This record gives sequence, C-alpha cells and structure tokens, in this order.
Amino acid sequence: MKTTIIGRKLEITKGLKSYAEKKYAKLDKFFNDDAEAKITMSVEKDRQKVEATIFSQNMIYRSEETTNDMYSTIDKIVDSIEHQIRKHKTRLEKRLKEGSLAYMPTQDQDTVEEEKEFNVVRTKMFETKPMSAEEAILQMNLLGHSFFVFRSDVNGKTSIVYKRNDKNYGIIEVN
Repeated sequence: MKTTIIGRKLEITKGLKSYAEKKYAKLDKFFNDDAEAKITMSVEKDRQKVEATIFSQNMIYRSEETTNDMYSTIDKIVDSIEHQIRKHKTRLEKRLKEGSLAYMPTQDQDTVEEEKEFNVVRTKMFETKPMSAEEAILQMNLLGHSFFVFRSDVNGKTSIVYKRNDKNYGIIEVN
C-alpha cells in the first residue's frame, strides 16, 4: 500500500513518520499493492488531529480522530479503519453465504437441522381484508414487514405478497 503523510500546521518528524508507517503497515494484509493511503496530521491548539483515507479498488475507508497525543491518535485511527475493514468483510461473507449457490450444507449440518425441535412461540389470528396487490404492498411497506397476508379483491382468494431478494415483489395465492 502506498502511504502519503501530510502535516498541516505541523512538521512531521522522522520518529512520527516511522511510527505512522509502522502502524499503517499493519493494514497492508487487507489490501493489494495498488491501494493508496492519505494521512493528514494537524495540530489545533492542544488537540492532535489525524485524518486518514484509504482508496482500494472500489472501496474507500475514512476515519478522523482527535486526542491530546499524536501517537494515540494514530493508534485510534488504525483501529478504526481496521474495524471498518473487518465489518465490510463480514458483510460480504454473509451476503455471499446467503445468496450463493456455492454454499452447500455438509452432511453434518443436515443431520443437525433434522435433530432440532422447532417451537412455535407466537400465533396470530386476524381477518384478511379485500384489497389490490398494490394496496397490500403499500401496507407491507408501511408496517416494515417482509410479507403481508390479504384477500384479493379480484378473485377473493387469500394471498400473500412478499419482498424478494432482488427487491421486487412476489404473490402467493392460497386455494
């Protein structure tokens, strides 16, 4: 990772520069060689401020910290950016697991799921109102639910409108 350190109202000493480079080297394991880090250090009265931005492929990580000590500010910035990277990585892994066909459960996972006992913790009873599919979608979105049960005003059947993973909607009609 290419690192650029800039001092604003501050002269960057060799010790400060080597400390910052050493700390940012800790983040190299997350990036390819084409990543760029821009670190701006500044002093305002007795406050030591560090702003860091890392540009990597299609992601930008940014953090800003202010303390009384420049070295502790650098530590906080590196921890903050590392936290952002790990959070992003976890989100990607979760998204890939949930949406990918490449993820197939092993035999052990199948047997564990079969052995589990399912407990119904709540049962709701309500009357379905006749409405159009568009009205049902509006109601579902207003309630913040991922599905909504209604009676179709076209054919009188009980129907379920649901939000699909591709952000569109689907309808299940019950006979």
